[in-house]
Amino acid sequence: MYDRAAVWELLCEFTRNENLRKHALAVEACLRAYARKWGEDENLWGVVGLIHDFDYERWPDAPHHPAEGSKILRERGWPEEIIRAVQSHADYMNVPRVSKLEKSLFACDELAGFITACALVRPNKSIMELEAKSVTKRFKDKAFARSVNREDILKGAEELSVPVEEHVAFCIQAMRGIADQLGLKGNAACAQTGAGG
Repeated sequence: MYDRAAVWELLCEFTRNENLRKHALAVEACLRAYARKWGEDENLWGVVGLIHDFDYERWPDAPHHPAEGSKILRERGWPEEIIRAVQSHADYMNVPRVSKLEKSLFACDELAGFITACALVRPNKSIMELEAKSVTKRFKDKAFARSVNREDILKGAEELSVPVEEHVAFCIQAMRGIADQLGLKGNAACAQTGAGG
């Protein structure tokens, strides 16, 4: 069940959009990093991060996502622990977040999207020099990445009992590890000339 190649195949079966796939990779990286930090099952956490939104492209609206995806996972024999974690990241599913995995998924989901947006508006489009402070400063700009729910980011850090800036810095670091895959390595020419601030 935890064969990553098979999980990636499932994601790609339902998700054609490249940006949604990159989002899944970003959340996977954040969850794997938290699993390592806390001595949890990195493979399990990574799988949950990778498939948490696999049904979103087909069913983007509440309450269909992630309910439809949960049905598919159940039909295919996925463990309830994974299905429950996926359901718990959407408040309207009314699945209370109890485990560290569930809380971490919720905490990393919106934040990974926000970090990506912050990196992409930099002149060099790179996450490599992105600082947590500049990410948290953008929370206040409601016009920026307006589809990202700031309340969920703040609530997620609170549920993890981690200060927001520390959580942001941790996720940036995790995403840097796969910057190439995320398309956030940046423009080398800009980086070499020191442009980008």
